[in-house]
Amino acid sequence: MPMIETSVALLGLAACLAYLLGAIPFGVVMARLFRLGDLRQIGSGNIGATNVLRTGNKLAAFLTLVLDAAKGGVAVLLARQLLGEDAAQIAAFTAFLGHCYPVFLGFRGGKGVATFLGTLLALAWPVGLAACATWAAVAAVSRISSLAALVAAALSPLWALMLGLPQVTALAIALAALIALRHQANIARLVAGTEPRIGKKR
Repeated sequence: MPMIETSVALLGLAACLAYLLGAIPFGVVMARLFRLGDLRQIGSGNIGATNVLRTGNKLAAFLTLVLDAAKGGVAVLLARQLLGEDAAQIAAFTAFLGHCYPVFLGFRGGKGVATFLGTLLALAWPVGLAACATWAAVAAVSRISSLAALVAAALSPLWALMLGLPQVTALAIALAALIALRHQANIARLVAGTEPRIGKKR
């Protein structure tokens, strides 16, 4: 964690704005734009790109992925540019919280994988790239998005240490813990061998 140099008031403002940015449910927005129906009534009911893909609309899924990642990255970059590294980490965490627990959807949001990756790429790009590569490798082998996400998140603190960026380790641990929490049902299905594979419609 970097040294706290920004005032508490400004950190609080950064946290609130980053949360609101993270809370924008781009999956729901894309589903409406592409007339796919209520995303929360489709497949797993999740608002992320993986569930959008289950509708069969690859463009909508791709846009959801990019925008969910971008909102975390934008929150970090703006906070860093305007306030500093301490605000960037606060913004990273609250943007992620916004995606997982969005006020606009009654605090029932997504699982945060794309936002997690976008946040890491903006916060510490070597760690972000390592996490993305981990996700891609596990997904390519297993064809299971949730497993790839859990492995990528779990290894991200290790990547931070190995790549000489210990200042993001604590945040990476916190985000990984939240991803595991958001994937409890997926973990149960993984253990039972019933977790659906990427692209499979429910």
